[in-house]
Amino acid sequence: MHSALKLIRQLSKLPIALASIVLFALMVMTFTDVLLRSALNAPIEAATELTRWFMAIIVFLMLPIISGQEDHIVVDLTDSFFTNKWAVRLRDGIINLACGAMLVWPARQVVVLAERARSYGDVTEFLALPQFYIEWFIAIMTFLTAAVLVVRGLIILIAPQLLEPSND
Repeated sequence: MHSALKLIRQLSKLPIALASIVLFALMVMTFTDVLLRSALNAPIEAATELTRWFMAIIVFLMLPIISGQEDHIVVDLTDSFFTNKWAVRLRDGIINLACGAMLVWPARQVVVLAERARSYGDVTEFLALPQFYIEWFIAIMTFLTAAVLVVRGLIILIAPQLLEPSND
């Protein structure tokens, strides 16, 4: 099981690298757009839709990684009520399972919207990119995040030692 988790940790570097590349592309595009807009009064016409796509790619590529590593923002309102190690484990496991289960509904709704956009032939304004591509990407990454949270919740409840940092 440790080797599988090690492999998953190694594979998680790919979406991080892709999100970094997309973020860099977003920064270059924004800089270029501002420069062209200010200096030549010639903005990049597709900048708005590219910004939307780039932001969606960055956020949803990282969502499973951040959820799997518990790197997201946490508000610790209940920490004082959970002082025992087993109670903390139970709370964290249940929260991860519940969040994973709850993410299935929005992912299914995005699939419905993606299929509607595909059937209508919706495309972006300037680049004429089919809208359902990004919507399916969002749905897939949301389903993946749900699966990551459910697996993480089960590991927390059943075998929490697997999530402890290894010395490898």
